[in-house]
Parts: sequence; C-alpha cells; structure tokens
Amino acid sequence: MKAFLAAAFALLAAAGSARAADDILIGAVYPLTGNGGQVGLDAKAALETEAEIINGHHDIPGLLGKGGGLSHLGGAHIRLVFADHQSDPQKARAEAERLITQEHVVALIGSYQSATAVTISQVADRYEIPYMSADNSSPSLNKRGLKWFFRTTPHDEMFSQVMFDFMKDIGAKTGHPVKTVSVIYEDTIFGTDSSTIQKKLAEAAGMKVLADIRYRGNSPSLSTEVQRLQAAGADVLLPTSYTSDAILMVKGMHDLGYKPAIIAQSAGFVEQNFLTAVGPLSDGIMTRSSFALDATKSRPAIVPVNTMYHAASGKDMNDNTSREIVALQILADAIDRAGSTKPEDIRKALIATDVPGDQTIMPWKGIKFDSTGQNTLGTPVILQAKDGVYHTVWPDDVAVAKLIWSVGQ
Repeated sequence: MKAFLAAAFALLAAAGSARAADDILIGAVYPLTGNGGQVGLDAKAALETEAEIINGHHDIPGLLGKGGGLSHLGGAHIRLVFADHQSDPQKARAEAERLITQEHVVALIGSYQSATAVTISQVADRYEIPYMSADNSSPSLNKRGLKWFFRTTPHDEMFSQVMFDFMKDIGAKTGHPVKTVSVIYEDTIFGTDSSTIQKKLAEAAGMKVLADIRYRGNSPSLSTEVQRLQAAGADVLLPTSYTSDAILMVKGMHDLGYKPAIIAQSAGFVEQNFLTAVGPLSDGIMTRSSFALDATKSRPAIVPVNTMYHAASGKDMNDNTSREIVALQILADAIDRAGSTKPEDIRKALIATDVPGDQTIMPWKGIKFDSTGQNTLGTPVILQAKDGVYHTVWPDDVAVAKLIWSVGQ
C-alpha cells in the first residue's frame, strides 16, 4: 500500500510539473512606475487581455480567438512575466537580461518608448531570442541588422507619410492646401527621428517649416516653446510628445489663445490621461493612428476585445493598447505554428507570418515581415477628437465621422 501511494504521489507530482512546463513564458518590459507608469499599466492590461483570449474560451472572431491555449503545443497557455523599465534604457537592458537568464522566457515584448526598445532588442539579439516590438515607432529600430527583431506596428516614416498624404488630400478637396507647418518634438530617439522624417516630407511637399522646436522630455514648462509656435503661425502643427508634455502644450496654447490645427504623432495625445486632463481643449485635435475603435463593421473582434479590455482597465482601447494586443496575438500565433518553444523555431515562424488584417482588430491589410523584421502591411488612419473621444475621419473608406478642417478658412 505504501508503495502504491508513493507511486500515486509521484504520478501527481509529475503531472503537476508537466502542467507547469506547458506554460509559455513571455517577458513583457514596460514602464510600470514613474512618468510613463500609467501607460505601462494600460499595456499590462492589454497584454493580459490578449493572453486571456488565447488561454480562455471566449470565442473571439479572428486569429487564436477560439482560445483553449496553443493547439500545436497541447493547449499550452501563454504566461506573461512583467518587468518595469521605469522609462530608463539602462534599466530596460538589465530587466531584459534578467527575464532571459533568470525567468527563462522564450521571447520578449515591449516597450512603449523607442529609447528602451534600442537596449532591449540588443539584449534579445545577443541572447538569440525574439523581441516583438509592439508599440515602438522609431524607424531606425529595424535598420540595425538585428536578426531577432520583429515589429508589427507601422513606424514613423509610414505614419508621417500618411499624415502628409492626408494633408495633401484634404487640402485639394477643400481648396485650402497646407502651405506651412511647425514641428515640436521631445528629445529622445522617438522625437528626433519623427521630426527628421517630417521635415523631409514637408520639403518634398513644398511646405515651409516655420518652427523647428526640440525640447527636453518631461519638461516642467513648455510656455516658451508654445510662444514660439504661436509667433510662427504655421497652418498645421506636428507634435511628437509623450503624455505629460502633450498636456502642458495644449494647456499652454489655451492660455495664450492659440488654437492651431494639430496632427499629432499619437503617443501622449491618444492617452486617456491626456484627454481627461485637457477636457474640451482636445476637440479638433487630429492624430495618426494604427487603430480605429469605430471600425467595428470591418473588424468584428473590436467590440468583444474592447469589452474585455475595458473590464480590466476601465478604459477603451487606443492606438497604443491595440498595438500591444495584436503584437502578442502575432507572437503567440508564431509560437503555435512553430509547435516549439525553441527560439530559432519561433524566429522562423515569425519570418513566415502572413496574417490577413481581418483576423485582427486593426484596419491593416495584414501582417507580413520583411527582411528587417518590419511589418509591411500596416495601414494607418487619421483620427480627430470630439467630446473627449477620437473618431476615424480619414481615409474615406474607413471614416465614420466628418472631419472638421479649418486650415485657410
């Protein structure tokens, strides 16, 4: 009898070990405290929402939406291991290394700020595990010859091109073309890369850049910079800013009675904290976006996924959180297709990715990576805020609201 019980306990222990081993560990590196803390907590809720879709039984339309875990790995579950980089590239480097060497994750995902993606992706390449760039938009990230870097989101060259295509199209339709722009941007790789692209595109479009203002991120005041923008008086202002700076900028404009046409490079301008802080001052602000919350007819998964995310966070999905959800969806699908947790097998599956856009919540043509790891099928849209909510206004085939355009009028 003792021998029988010992054998039974051994079998139970073995079963428990096998169940634990079935979990697929993915390291998520985000700012969970500090200036970017709320953005990181929203990202955490977004990633946990997608993990619940994959692991549970919610029957969401689209890729991995039936749930039940990863079928090619015996129903294994995705388990996220979070790390806080505190918006510090060197902490991001250390946390990425810890996740790989101590937590034994099979892939990394992150990281909101492009400056932190630089160091995380270098660590991933050194240890030869995939890094999925969910929401980092600096165009230089995929141009460093890294073998293990993959990015589902469009980057700022793609985003900025859409912004200029939009201005050209709307200018022609209204008879009031954009002739001048001003750029203002924070001083990390996100801001400097964005402004470089925008200035080149403005020159190519025959638009004059009347103000070119770089400022220190998380500044205590932007009053001087706003005064310079007002003095320049460009037709359109193109800001590249995180949340606290976006709030300061818009409030500073209001204090001066300055209300330019704004087309933002997303980031802080789409965060709920920004919309809440500035209230009705956000009305009329435009931004490029990866995501259209109101594109529910063509993307039926939006409603159930947003319902789950809202239950977890108290917020609707936005440009950032939607990209985080899709990035994990694509990474998990690659692991499933690989039928393996070996990094090289996952990398090969990522390279072979070819997912139609309607299998996701995004208004994209799809997800397919080029030789640099960049998704080439991301198709951004333009949103405009009204009553504290962003609505899709361009292009015409996905627009659900009428654009308010005051340039030259």
